[in-house]
Order: sequence, then C-alpha cells, then structure tokens
Amino acid sequence: MSLLLTREGDIAVLTLNRPERLNALSYALIREIGLAFDEVQRSDARALVITGAGEKAFCAGADITEIPGRTMGQEFEGTWLGQDTFARLDRFPIPSIALVNGYALGGGCELALACTFRLAAPNAKFGLPEVKLGLVPGYGGTQRLPKLVGQARALEIMMTGRHVAAEEALSIGLANRIVGPDRLADAVAYAHEFTGHSLLAMRLIRDAAQRAMTTPLAEGLKIEADLSTLSMQSQDGKEGLAAFIEKRAPKFADK
Repeated sequence: MSLLLTREGDIAVLTLNRPERLNALSYALIREIGLAFDEVQRSDARALVITGAGEKAFCAGADITEIPGRTMGQEFEGTWLGQDTFARLDRFPIPSIALVNGYALGGGCELALACTFRLAAPNAKFGLPEVKLGLVPGYGGTQRLPKLVGQARALEIMMTGRHVAAEEALSIGLANRIVGPDRLADAVAYAHEFTGHSLLAMRLIRDAAQRAMTTPLAEGLKIEADLSTLSMQSQDGKEGLAAFIEKRAPKFADK
C-alpha cells in the first residue's frame, strides 16, 4: 500500500509508503491522500501526523516520471489536484503536523508547508528545487513559504533551489521543533500539548491567524473581536470559564 493510515491513541498517523521511490507524490497518491483526509475527518482523532516511510525521505517531491508527455490541460489538472488536496489542511477541523524525516523537497516540502506545524528529524532537509528543472513550484510553495520565513528568504531558497537543514529550518521558523530518535513518539507527545484543548477554540484561533496573513490590521482586529466573542458564547467557552472559577479541569465538548 502506498499510503498507511494508523492511530496512536487519539492521534491519526498518515504515512506516505513508497520508500523505494523516496515517497514521491504520484497523482494517484495525491488522490489517496485526499481520501485519507476524508477518513480522518470522519473519525474522532484530535490531531493528524503526516510522515514518510523509511529513513531517507518524508517525500522527495513529485513523481517526475509521470510528467513528460502530459498536455498543458493535464498539467493544470494535476496542479489543481495538488493545490486543492493540500489546501484542505488549512480548513481541517483538527491541527496537522508534518513529521519530516530526510528529504522534504518540491511537493513534499509543499505538503509540509500546508500542515499547521512542522517537526524535523536531525536529518531533515527542506527545499523547493524546481528552478533547477526550469520549473516553478505548483502545490502552494510560492505562497506559503514567504508567509513562514519572509519574502526575501523564501525567494533565496526557491531561486537557488538549495536544501535547508533541520537546524536552519528551526532558526528561520520553517520548523517548530527538532525531534529525537523516536520521532513518532516525540510527534505524538507534541500533539498532546494541545489535543486536550477545545477543538472549536483551536479552529477559531487558526482561522484568525490565517486571515491575518492577508487582512489589514484594523479589519483583522474586527475578525478577532467577532471570533473571541463567539468563543465566549460557545459551550466550551462557558465550560472553560466555569472550570477556572471552580478550580477544576475543564471538560470540553468541542462545541
């Protein structure tokens, strides 16, 4: 199977399972990823970890062997498929974590960029090397990378096509944390830092932060005020305030 969906308690784990191809993204695999997202949404998982099988690669990018001979129309369809599938993580009801082991290049880097958080193994190498093939990143890299690391740094990474190692990724905000040898256990522990909170509150926070990237401050503050007020009127908001006053742990219903 080219894709594995498993569970670690309340954490869904999606593993790209083509280690012999460095977990390269075929169009069929991208469609499978979309179906797996559907399954995770139907489950009671409280976070999603995405990783790659083997030690060499999270995902080395698109399966280049599929590209030659395709028409412009087919290429547009393929690009939209990748963009639409990865963009689902922006609207996903639970936070997503890219657990990057080895190479995360091209489409693999773009999949990691689409996740809420990125954890890097010590051997992780991020990159958008499409320029070396005379190509432009197509699955969201030109849009998401500048928002994470700034335009000048993102342009330098994309226009040189170089790799960004784990320590640098951490220092520039591309990675949130570097994990240890038992990387999946570290990723699950990282997820448990927030999975006990209200999923509704976390969705509203993510929505406000995402909209802040394209919204003037004055408008963004109005959005924040609306979402903050909504959270106070939610069942979870009322439960959280009551629990604080009563000096007990809250019991959130994600409503």
